[in-house]
Amino acid sequence: MTDLAAVKAALKTQRIETPSWAYGNSGTRFKVFAQPGVPRTPREKVADAAKVQEFTGVAPTVALHIPWDTVDDYPALAAYAEERGVRLGTINSNTFQDDDYRLGSICHPDVAVRRKAVGHLLECVDIMDATGSRDLKLWFADGTNYPGQDDVRSRQDRLAEGLAEVYERLGDGQRMLLEYKFFEPAFYTTDVPDWGTAYAHCLKLGPKARVVVDTGHHAPGTNIEFIVATLLREEKLGGFDFNSRFYADDDLMVGAADPFQLFRIMYEVVRGGGFTSEVAFMLDQCHNIEAKMPAIIRSVMNVQEATAKALLVDRAALAEAQRSGDVLGANAVLMDAYNTDVRPLLAEVRRESGLDPDPVAAYARSGWAEKVVAERVGGQQAGWGA
Repeated sequence: MTDLAAVKAALKTQRIETPSWAYGNSGTRFKVFAQPGVPRTPREKVADAAKVQEFTGVAPTVALHIPWDTVDDYPALAAYAEERGVRLGTINSNTFQDDDYRLGSICHPDVAVRRKAVGHLLECVDIMDATGSRDLKLWFADGTNYPGQDDVRSRQDRLAEGLAEVYERLGDGQRMLLEYKFFEPAFYTTDVPDWGTAYAHCLKLGPKARVVVDTGHHAPGTNIEFIVATLLREEKLGGFDFNSRFYADDDLMVGAADPFQLFRIMYEVVRGGGFTSEVAFMLDQCHNIEAKMPAIIRSVMNVQEATAKALLVDRAALAEAQRSGDVLGANAVLMDAYNTDVRPLLAEVRRESGLDPDPVAAYARSGWAEKVVAERVGGQQAGWGA
């Protein structure tokens, strides 16, 4: 697609979900760093997410994490979000912060622990019903640290059994998105370590189950865009958790470590027909030392820039170079798109959408940061604790 009008029209349809936990305190294994003005409640997280949407125009939903975002009245929280111009999005489960899950959750050798974990996942589907959310996202810390600790095949059987029970509970229009991670916190075997394992389980479960690609969950050198292309080809790519990593699951701002990789991923999304609502784009980041709101806004912009460059690839010229075996010519087509400065194009898109062309500067001028610092005094700030 090289028609600029078509590129701009496509960019205006993009939607990027922000995660509630990115607005809270986070840190390393050793220390969580508190910041002034951090939300104390799910409502305050939603209010921050609404500000990101106000300045970017492409982040209309905020993902919840249960139990971090547990409330007594989910329809009321959904109504609160709607009043502020956003909606509640993906429901993320948590089966990794309970003492009972030391040896795993739905893969645990004790049936009582497995029942507890599955019960939590079923509760998350209940919450989806109450919020109108489409997607249930599952990530499991399950695995083993030592050879012989547990039976590898039996753990896969338990995983399949638990997933099947939750899958059957899904309603019309609801989906299960299964995330993988090749290590941590399990270091010998991880029960969902790669896209192949996730794909195999999703394939067996059925059409409502799809794979999530977290861009930080790969070994160095992994060709993530190949994984994306393959899952799109098989119609099993459910979405992304966007972040950056230098070493492993660093959860840095998307596009910070390797913007060229992000461009390559987005090209495969565009080329493979994945630039639709069927593929969920979500940030999954921890802003430990930087100001959270500007970092989230900048991350949304980074995804937009990679997408714009991917849309600018001259696909006809690329196809011709590929057919003729013109190796350097084909590479040059991609590099020409990547090296294009798309910031003026995106500024124009924002102006046409009634937005400030510079969302970060607009946020800084809004006074929101100073407002929440003054108002959010006392209480317990949100965060995952360490």
